[in-house]
Amino acid sequence: MSSNTPTRRLNIDNVNPHVRAAKYAVRGELAVRSEEYRAKLSRGDTDLPFKQIIPANIGNPQQLDQKPITFFRQVLSLMENPKLLEHEDILLNHLDYKPDVIDRAKWLLANVGNVGAYSASNGAPAIRQRIAEFLERRDGFPAKQADIYLSGGASSGVNTLLHVICEGPKTGILIPIPQYPLYTASLSVLNATPVPYYLDESKNWGTDLEAIKKACADAKAQGTDVRAIVIINPGNPTGASLSEDDVRSVIEFAREENLVLMADEVYQTNVFVGEFVSFKKVLRTMQKEHPGVYDHLELASLHSVSKGMVGECGHRGGFFELCGFDDKVQAEIYKFVSITLCAPVIAQCLVELMVNPPRPGEPSFELYDKEYNGIYNGFKERAHALWQAFEKMEGVECGEPQGAMYLFPTIKVPLKAVEAAKKEGRSPDEFYCLKMLEATGVCVVPGNGFGQKDGTLHFRTTFLAPGTEWVGTLVKFHEDFMNKYR
Repeated sequence: MSSNTPTRRLNIDNVNPHVRAAKYAVRGELAVRSEEYRAKLSRGDTDLPFKQIIPANIGNPQQLDQKPITFFRQVLSLMENPKLLEHEDILLNHLDYKPDVIDRAKWLLANVGNVGAYSASNGAPAIRQRIAEFLERRDGFPAKQADIYLSGGASSGVNTLLHVICEGPKTGILIPIPQYPLYTASLSVLNATPVPYYLDESKNWGTDLEAIKKACADAKAQGTDVRAIVIINPGNPTGASLSEDDVRSVIEFAREENLVLMADEVYQTNVFVGEFVSFKKVLRTMQKEHPGVYDHLELASLHSVSKGMVGECGHRGGFFELCGFDDKVQAEIYKFVSITLCAPVIAQCLVELMVNPPRPGEPSFELYDKEYNGIYNGFKERAHALWQAFEKMEGVECGEPQGAMYLFPTIKVPLKAVEAAKKEGRSPDEFYCLKMLEATGVCVVPGNGFGQKDGTLHFRTTFLAPGTEWVGTLVKFHEDFMNKYR
């Protein structure tokens, strides 16, 4: 027997360096610290200056007491336990199920089968057909189920697409800054090159076409093979919504540069200003207006059950639609999704419910409409309450809420705070957000986790927490922070 002390085969220095280099601030140090505080509170500790944790760091609505849509959960309950359908009288007369709930569950069971079994790798055909019908209603243009892929949330779809697009270290993907860190983290793991382009904060985080063109040209000059551009609309973390003119400009740029266009549209129902316009609708309109000019353009559009008024993050359901992709490339995408077998089938059913909810005149519509609009109006009310609070805070600037689930205010902190942060080895925005958590129990994400221009500081907060009382604690914290470090 060897006398050497055995050691583990893996250590922090020999694991995949690309995984080690990836960063995902949404669940970073502050989120970990907040969970430690939550555990202390649950044990009854009273030495903290707050009584609850407000996890405003992540768009996770049902963690913050958003109630599920009744119709969705009732149908899913029958999918999970079909034996309940043997007692329709009890469901209807004692458990407040409506006839259309039972009808939908029967349709899904007949067309999808047992949710405990695998589906086709790209999703159950009947559900993909329902998604195609939804897209036709939304955009006014045909959609084919063969171009639709069910995924484990939109994040899984992003992962699939980037794996297929990225050939190697020189592959470049244009990503907005600030951005949802899924993109930079995924590109890090793939050892590909993010090509950042800055959104225009002076125009409420609008897309700046000149900034995109410059970023693309500079990357190409350095030998990067820029292959795709990511657009998040409405934006995360900014909440900005693109106008149809903005969408047209991006499509034209993608055509000129021969780029794949990835449209992350998971917040398409979270719009407070104007209306959502999909990239698919605008692309098909431009193809109709200019026959042959845009036919080669490749567009991948993503959607999810995690956001909007559905808020079913934990179910991990989503889909993406491909437009203009070569058949052989689509075959490779199908092969890639086959490696993970299929998206969760119960989540696929939830996607079907999202795209085909109760309609006027159906038994469940009245309650569905009440719940849906109640959630939407609650989002809007809390977003404006938070924005109005920021308007009163010294050194804080924030555009009026436009959509999504977030605000991304600029903060200007005193020099003493910058120096104190430096002593702790932190950036000033990290320091500010940590002090906020320690004083209020509100967990937000420093702006450097999403990217920001040099010399600027931000943080991202959701407005999902119920009520608006917690907003007042932020105002008090900020006043105390500014006075302490003035």
